[in-house]
Amino acid sequence: MIYTQEYIHGVTERQRAFFRTGKTLDVEWRLAQLRKLKRAVLDRQEMLETALAEDLGRTPAEAYLTDIGPVIAEINEILRGLRRWARPERHFSGLMCFPSTRTTVYKMPYGVSLIISPFNFPVLLTLGVLAAAISGGNTAVIKASSKSAASTKALGQLIAETFPEEYVTLIGGGHDAADLCLAERFDKIFYTGSPAVAKHVMEAASRHLTPVALELGGENGNWAIVRADADLKDAARKIAFFKLCNAGQICININQVAVAKEAAQEFLAELKAAFIRQIGENAEKNPEYPKLITPAVYEKCERLTERYRDRVVFGGTGDREACRFAPTVIYPADAEEEIVRHELFCPLLPVVPFADAEIDSLAELIASREHPLALYVFTSDKKWARRFLASRQYGGACINEVCLHMMVKGVPFNGTGHSGMGAYHGVWGFREFTHPSTVLTGRTRLNLPLREHPYTGRRGARKLKLLKLFER
Repeated sequence: MIYTQEYIHGVTERQRAFFRTGKTLDVEWRLAQLRKLKRAVLDRQEMLETALAEDLGRTPAEAYLTDIGPVIAEINEILRGLRRWARPERHFSGLMCFPSTRTTVYKMPYGVSLIISPFNFPVLLTLGVLAAAISGGNTAVIKASSKSAASTKALGQLIAETFPEEYVTLIGGGHDAADLCLAERFDKIFYTGSPAVAKHVMEAASRHLTPVALELGGENGNWAIVRADADLKDAARKIAFFKLCNAGQICININQVAVAKEAAQEFLAELKAAFIRQIGENAEKNPEYPKLITPAVYEKCERLTERYRDRVVFGGTGDREACRFAPTVIYPADAEEEIVRHELFCPLLPVVPFADAEIDSLAELIASREHPLALYVFTSDKKWARRFLASRQYGGACINEVCLHMMVKGVPFNGTGHSGMGAYHGVWGFREFTHPSTVLTGRTRLNLPLREHPYTGRRGARKLKLLKLFER
């Protein structure tokens, strides 16, 4: 389909008209839509798995683990909590407002939302955000990625067969279609992708003062720190698993590992063994191993590998026709090298050695760069790890684990600065897609003249004493 400004404007206006009917304000109606979404995903699971296999080379198990299952879990969490989250809050207005003693905070939807989703987890990062938008009582225009074409087509069919266009619409197309969407006035924009494109999204949103939530990978990538006292086999096993997942095309994946020099050789040996044990010696030939989204990403892997070929200690090979590139470990890498200073979003893994006694210097170096979306620390010194993580800026973190923090129910997920703004998942997604509106209920009797003139003389002095008393 060829998208035009007239078509997208028409969709937006129809959604705005539908929102103004007030139908989405009913919490029970929202719950019914969420149940419809859940049923649509379950009924079309095979279709979604096929699309994910075509786009990213996912097996059905990995498709469910990383994309489909988390959407069902997200919807279930919202279904359990939405009535409680949406309930208006009652507050005592305080003596300063006497005799108006009751104030209510309503959780109001923004209105027509725009969701711009990426290619790497096309089901989760489209429908998971949509579930949050629905929970808040919004309508949604979804701009799905053109890179994951099969998934976008499957999602378009799912949305069209589940919701009317005036409530939820999915738009495909490339950057030109995204720009047509951004030219419209939305009430909320949620973008998942790169910091560079996020700047463009924010610039477009600023023309209408539209509030924006951003979920980004981070300019400098996410660090894993492996200290000398870490369980090296356990750390290597988990890092290998995560780097294999989606071939490294994950916003919270490990971009570079900093390993204590004292443990570097042992860690590298364990890391190689973990890769081989999990995927085999030639990952690019294993049909279980996900593929890269486009030939351009493959060429980037090939180009960077050749640049650091003399330091490739594992991997470094690929299958151009299958668009698979093996997990590739580069050691030693310097913290100032280009490959360490930018998000890779691929299966390359530079390993930076550091002296364990100089961990504070490494921590300062990480802090001096753009805030990562995720941070992973492997050490037996939990006290140090907690102190370290309590004094840094990042999206989320794990101690002696990878990625599982984003699966915990009831906690927020997102970054800060170059790794994002806002937060979602569960109640945090509901909050992201609603605006708290405060309403004070006034009284017509017993109103004291404290706020009224005169403010001078004896009456003014008495008023001042009472005001100070009430402010305690």
